[in-house]
Amino acid sequence: MRSSEAGPVASSTPMRIAAALIADQNGRILLVRKRHTRCFMQPGGKLEDGETPTECLARELVEELGCTVVQADFLGIFTAPAANEPGRTVEALLFSVRITGDVQPTGEIEEVIWVEPSLTNDLTLAPLTSDCVLPLILPNES
Repeated sequence: MRSSEAGPVASSTPMRIAAALIADQNGRILLVRKRHTRCFMQPGGKLEDGETPTECLARELVEELGCTVVQADFLGIFTAPAANEPGRTVEALLFSVRITGDVQPTGEIEEVIWVEPSLTNDLTLAPLTSDCVLPLILPNES
């Protein structure tokens, strides 16, 4: 069973983030876990003042994974409870991203995994990942 760490959602202004859906040639997706947290999530981060979402992705992927964005295609805006800030929500501008370079955890990232999207049940996932990203890429099971 998928689990997530999120408390009640407060009505405060959502944190705007840019998030990357990165898949390898075998269809596995890249998930990261920040230091001192339990949830795996899409790489990305908070937009800085005056920064576009694609600039944010480029900066975050270099800082946190040591890789470079080759292409970023906008998938949509998704809202979910924040994984690591109880009572907050994230408004994620999600992109399908192609990268170049070897992915290595740096900065605040402690762990990086490539995982088959249908085999994530044993992972603790951020709500954005479990509730928004995986339904986009997994076949409808109804």
